[in-house]
Amino acid sequence: MREPSFSRRRAPGSRHFVARLLAGLLAAMAHADDAQAMADRRGWLQQLDPRVKLMGLGALIMTAVAVHSLLALAGLLLAAAVMARRSAISLARLLRQVWLGVLLFTGVLALPALFMVPGAPLFTLPFTPITVTGQGLRVALLLVGRAETSATLTLLLVLTTPWPLLLKALRSLRVPKAVVMILGMTHRYIFVLLGSAIALFDARASRMVGPLPAGERRRLAVNAAGSLLERSLYLSQEVHLAMLSRGFRGDIRLMDDLRLQKRDWRALPVFMLLVLAGFGCQWLRLP
Repeated sequence: MREPSFSRRRAPGSRHFVARLLAGLLAAMAHADDAQAMADRRGWLQQLDPRVKLMGLGALIMTAVAVHSLLALAGLLLAAAVMARRSAISLARLLRQVWLGVLLFTGVLALPALFMVPGAPLFTLPFTPITVTGQGLRVALLLVGRAETSATLTLLLVLTTPWPLLLKALRSLRVPKAVVMILGMTHRYIFVLLGSAIALFDARASRMVGPLPAGERRRLAVNAAGSLLERSLYLSQEVHLAMLSRGFRGDIRLMDDLRLQKRDWRALPVFMLLVLAGFGCQWLRLP
């Protein structure tokens, strides 16, 4: 199901506070529309059954978390990049959305391991007594490699699978109804709150003739947060009661049932070989 699109509307041209808020909200909606359009493309992952995709990519994520071989992690990351290219997802998008952010975040976390983990010294930083050890470098690379590989595979799953199909696949794999319902309602309410926030700030911007002072901006932000919270609580109760009155009991029902095709059976051995190759590197004690 395609979420309502507000990305074609434009925020006011002035650079005041409300315009910046509107620009950020519209950018979030445009990003969601772009992700939906990506899932509708005819790529390799997009054409697979969501259950096969969920099991295959989930198995690769668990493999990336479990193995201790840098070669295995590099191979899994390379396989993820190849799958992305075959699914019409550019490497520039992966670099922008995953690789740079994960590298920055996990790099900061892994930085102390370079000199705190004992091991054979590699080199000493200039003008400091800090010595980087070989074991510390390996631990840092493992942490960054696992995060990069897992985040890339997760993004591939999200970008190539429409949200209702992903929920249907989770329910088909016997994920509890409560978990599926929470995920579905959370996803839906994100867009509802974005739409309410856009309408709220758009109405405010249409009544403004100049920039707001600092105190008024803080007051506007607090009032908007309270108003959105009140609306979300009221709307959640109304929507939940409406769903129950129409027979909703936690199961995701689609117009077409999920059926495995020949391409799905051909994709299963590919995922299995990648998992076996990852654990094979671990078993052979490759670096």
